[in-house]
Amino acid sequence: MYDTILFDLDGTLIDSGEGITNSVAYALKKYGITVSDKTQLYQFIGPPLHESFQKFYGFSEEESKRAVEIYRKYYCSKGIFENYVYEGIETLLKRLLEAKKALLVATSKPEVFARKILEYLKLADYFSGIYGANLDGSRTKKAEVISYALMSQKVTDVSKAVMVGDREHDILGAKKVGIDGIGVLFGYGNYEELYYAKADKIAKDTEEVFSFIMDSHV
Repeated sequence: MYDTILFDLDGTLIDSGEGITNSVAYALKKYGITVSDKTQLYQFIGPPLHESFQKFYGFSEEESKRAVEIYRKYYCSKGIFENYVYEGIETLLKRLLEAKKALLVATSKPEVFARKILEYLKLADYFSGIYGANLDGSRTKKAEVISYALMSQKVTDVSKAVMVGDREHDILGAKKVGIDGIGVLFGYGNYEELYYAKADKIAKDTEEVFSFIMDSHV
């Protein structure tokens, strides 16, 4: 059975859409780009930010680094608090702890921000470790974060670990490290994205997440 459960943060534990899209819009405006419909910026939720600025707006590497710095000016003061916990998540975490599972967070968001958010939302104490990217832009790829989390927790039997996330990056990162991946549909990904990333299971709600984790291997 799984005994180590890694959770993505944005779009999995919390709905952080408002804070992230407001921060992205703030950064883009500095480059003369106005976004009237912020749902267009949902594609920024999950992947590393600097990659998204390059992929979706054609920024150079230098421009994307600068855009991330501008993004953080808004995010650190306001955006970090513009989020909420998904329905059923706290119950899921409590039930998993009661089942003696070790719970970790593995996010491409800077680790310092992830910790601050989880403490603000009173979720931090559910986790044995909170792992994320460095502020200098290193360790942003999901596989790197997952490997870092497993190594930090001294998890040697990866067959007993599983990643839970809403985007293809979560599943692909899990596969690269050699662990199973459960996709969730209540975040910002969709069924097709998770299916083609080869998620072992795709859960429509937190109840199914719990069932898939407890049903031995998915």
